[in-house]
Amino acid sequence: MQQQEANKKVPLFERFAGKAVSATGSPWAFIIAFFVIIAWAVTGPLFGFSDTWQLVINTGTTIVTFLMVFIIQKSQNKDSKSIQLKLNELIACTKTASNRLIDVESISEEELNTLHNFYSKLAEDTKHHLDIRKSHSIDEAMEKSKDKLKIQ
Repeated sequence: MQQQEANKKVPLFERFAGKAVSATGSPWAFIIAFFVIIAWAVTGPLFGFSDTWQLVINTGTTIVTFLMVFIIQKSQNKDSKSIQLKLNELIACTKTASNRLIDVESISEEELNTLHNFYSKLAEDTKHHLDIRKSHSIDEAMEKSKDKLKIQ
């Protein structure tokens, strides 16, 4: 019942795009496409490798590709927005993180390049002062997680 209510709130195209991306990204989709190509190639001699025979596969693949571009883009837009929101939450709740980076995806390309150069210099400087093999331990991560649960 709860799943049906959730589905009603999600727009039809969004539900369709999610299912289409999942289906077309599956091994079965690849196998079906592979056998369609094999069947097309095998029928070549039957149709004398005619222009119509070639046009069938070209048209079919063009139509599928054209439609998939929009479906994949919709899915990527949603995924990207979700990731940005998660990152914004991490920045917002971390005391030492700069809040200037929240919603950084909406700034200009020039401003992004400036920030990128700053963080590249910071990373380069960090490489000189820290040994990458001495990163945070699992114990330290677990302790921080326990502290976080106590706060809530």
